[in-house]
Amino acid sequence: MREVNCRGLSCPIPVLKTKEALESMDSGEIVVIVDNKASKENVKRFAQKMGCQVKVEEKEGEFHIYILKGEGSKEKKEREVKEEGGKEITILIASSYVGEDKELGKILIKGFIKTFLNAQPIPKRIILINTAVKLACRGADPEILEALKELSNKGVEIICCGTCLDYFKLLEDLEVGVASNAYDVVQALVNSDSVIRL
Repeated sequence: MREVNCRGLSCPIPVLKTKEALESMDSGEIVVIVDNKASKENVKRFAQKMGCQVKVEEKEGEFHIYILKGEGSKEKKEREVKEEGGKEITILIASSYVGEDKELGKILIKGFIKTFLNAQPIPKRIILINTAVKLACRGADPEILEALKELSNKGVEIICCGTCLDYFKLLEDLEVGVASNAYDVVQALVNSDSVIRL
């Protein structure tokens, strides 16, 4: 079994090294070793999106992520995504408020997020980066949190920048969505039919 050593590496390097390892083989098993929870979750989620079987073991403060790739798993996943149909709209939010005036901007961001619940079509995903990650964490405006949770329940992916959460020391406070990485964010943006930035 091939070992992919990602100890000491931060986002998005563990995901990129995992991607490279999986793409170099048709089938088989690899073990990816990381030393932080964010990388563990990012690698696990990426491998699952690729259609692989994943098992995680914690050993002496490290995470060993066993990934089993079967024949055609990536192609199957890509085919499933294409067959879903519909227009993929991604909303990118890079601040906890909209525009130049902070007080007005806080009112606007709340209004926009709540309005997405009734949008036609509803967004495929909402990506939160920089200070916008605070909107999905404990202590955020309750109406915004509730709207994000409702959107998530309706199938909207809420993707929060893991580096941003870590920077603001909010990884443990995330209440809705997933802590993601730069690779996932970039892939989501380039694969969207339309990206709207607030």
